[in-house]
Amino acid sequence: MQLIALVATALVALLHLYIMYIEMFLWDKPKGMKIFGLKPEFAKASKVMAANQGLYNGFLAAGLLWGLWLGVAGSQVTVFFLLCVVVAGVYGAITSSKKILFVQGLPGVIALIAVLSAA
Repeated sequence: MQLIALVATALVALLHLYIMYIEMFLWDKPKGMKIFGLKPEFAKASKVMAANQGLYNGFLAAGLLWGLWLGVAGSQVTVFFLLCVVVAGVYGAITSSKKILFVQGLPGVIALIAVLSAA
């Protein structure tokens, strides 16, 4: 079960690095606007806000990677950052789009269950 926890957590970290990249660098580009369903005017007006959001996703990824790097000693760090991912997914689903619950929250829950089961 330890390997499943490691892989699931690494995949959540990679997902958040990808989200960070889209929000920070592609927000007002055709691919970013397509992913988030944005109109050019809104994408341009909200670019700075999106970059800030992306930075937070980068912090989530960094925390998860830190927990993985620490190994068994980092399980509490990993649990903390996975809980942050789940809370962000739930909050995003409530305030922005239900899709966020499945794209961000569900992978976080799966990884969290795997990590807690491996402990």
